[in-house]
Amino acid sequence: MSVHRSGTAHRSRALGHPVARLRAVGVLLLACSLLLVHPARAADVPARGSAYMGMGVVAHDGQGGLPTPGDATQTEGVDVSSHQGNVAWSTLWTSGVRWAYAKATEGTYYTNPYFAQQYNGSYNVGMIRGAYHFATPDTTGGAAQANYFVDHGGGWSRDGRTLPGALDIEWNPYGAACYGKSQSAMVTWIRDFLNQYRARTGRDAVIYTATSWWTQCTGNYAGFASANPLWIARYASAVGTLPAGWDYYTMWQYTSSGPTVGDHDKFNGALDRVVALANG
Repeated sequence: MSVHRSGTAHRSRALGHPVARLRAVGVLLLACSLLLVHPARAADVPARGSAYMGMGVVAHDGQGGLPTPGDATQTEGVDVSSHQGNVAWSTLWTSGVRWAYAKATEGTYYTNPYFAQQYNGSYNVGMIRGAYHFATPDTTGGAAQANYFVDHGGGWSRDGRTLPGALDIEWNPYGAACYGKSQSAMVTWIRDFLNQYRARTGRDAVIYTATSWWTQCTGNYAGFASANPLWIARYASAVGTLPAGWDYYTMWQYTSSGPTVGDHDKFNGALDRVVALANG
């Protein structure tokens, strides 16, 4: 009887080993999954400074067709950032691109390391060029960011080849879409930027945005349309509805999948109108 009891106990322990191992494996897998999930979420948020014009367009507004090519009343352009690195400007010129914007700054903490090659390189092949600023209204005030922009490449000169600076105001790639601001606070932030940019350069900045973001985050505010040219973001065969106040767009970013450089744009006018905007 005693031997039988000992054998029973031994058998019980032996049968328990696989169960114990399975439980241990289960605990280990759970721990690993918890370790993996949190870094994955963190990895979804890009590094500060890496934002670029149109970063959120496809995710929020989708992507449709392309505009009809060869329209003589529109002039082809591109916009670039550090993602493109050193740009083949001569290739773009040969393809018909006649104007370009390069990202100069973001917030008050980032300058594009490729800005000189992009800004001067486009100019050197004959293009009319400009600089843009990616706004981060959750980090510093509008006036402070306008000053940072002007001080780091966003200025303007009446040389017939330099476009006014552009304020890129769109979805926040680092957090809440409207940067944690109410609609009225966002309008105030934008106004502070625009006023300071004009005070520093004598020009009204271009506003780059998407109608859906503008509606959500400014309440579809119409008060800037009389002074600030509109650069609309819409990846489709037509621009669609414009933000309130603007009866027409000046520039249209229509794709992020163009040749040589992905982000391509149409200026709403022939080349002489691009020159007119440059001259102010």
